[in-house]
Amino acid sequence: MSATISSEASLLEQRFATLRREKRRALVVYVTAGHPDPRRSLELLTALEQAGADIIEVGVPFSDPMADGPVIQASSQRALAQGMTFDKVLDLIAQARLSVPVVLFSYLNPVLAAGADALDRARSAGAHGVLITDLPVGSDPSLEERFASGPLAFIRLVAPTTPAERMAYIARHGSGFVYLISRLGVTGAREQLPRELPETIARLRQATTLPICVGFGVSTPDQAASVARLADGVVVGSAIVRAAGDSVSDAATLARELRQAIDTVDT
Repeated sequence: MSATISSEASLLEQRFATLRREKRRALVVYVTAGHPDPRRSLELLTALEQAGADIIEVGVPFSDPMADGPVIQASSQRALAQGMTFDKVLDLIAQARLSVPVVLFSYLNPVLAAGADALDRARSAGAHGVLITDLPVGSDPSLEERFASGPLAFIRLVAPTTPAERMAYIARHGSGFVYLISRLGVTGAREQLPRELPETIARLRQATTLPICVGFGVSTPDQAASVARLADGVVVGSAIVRAAGDSVSDAATLARELRQAIDTVDT
C-alpha cells in the first residue's frame, strides 16, 4: 500500500514549495464546522484566510471525539446540536470558496457513514486533503488503500513516541504533509511545549521528505514561533476554536498574531 500523489496533494505541495521559496513557515488552523453557528462558521473560514492562514483544517463534528480535549469536544457538540452533518460541512466548504488548501479533518465513522463517494464529494466541494484521526497505519490496509488512492491528499498522524522505522513507514503511506502530534493525550492548549520536541522533529526529518506540521498544544504566538524554528508548519486548533466561541474577530486577531510571530522566524 502506498499513497497516490493526486492533484489535490500537489496543491498542498505547491503551497509548501511557495513557502520554502519565501523562507516562511505554514500557519495551519483548525476549525470545527458549524461552530459557533453555521453563519459565523462561514465567516470564520474567510476571516482566517484573510488573517494569513496557509491551510485550513475543517473538522467534521462527531459525537464521540475521543482524541479531542474539552474545547473542541464542546464545539463539536454545539455544532451537532445545531444540525451540522457531513453534507453540511461540505456545503460550508463550497460556500467559503477559499483560495488556500482545505483539509477535511474527521473521525472515520462520519466519512464511512457518508457513503462510498464521500471523498469525491469533498473534493468537488473544495477540499484538498483528508486526515482521519482514528485510522492508524496498518489498522485496516484495504480501507487505508481506499483513502490513499482517493481524490484527496491522505495526511497521516505521527505520535512523539513513534520509533524511527515506523515514522518512515507512516510517511510512505501518506501525502501532502505529515502531522506530528507534539505530545501524547488529547488536543488542547498547553503552557509549555514538550522539551523533547526538537529531537522528535529531527527524527522525523530523517524518516521523510514530506513537510512536517506540528500540532496539539500550540496556542500562543511565542509557542508558534518556537515550533516554526523547527518544523515546516504550525497547527493551532483549540486556541482558535476557543477564540471563535467568543467572536469571529477574536479568532482572526489570534490568527494574525500567530502569523506575525511565525514570520519573525529566520529560516
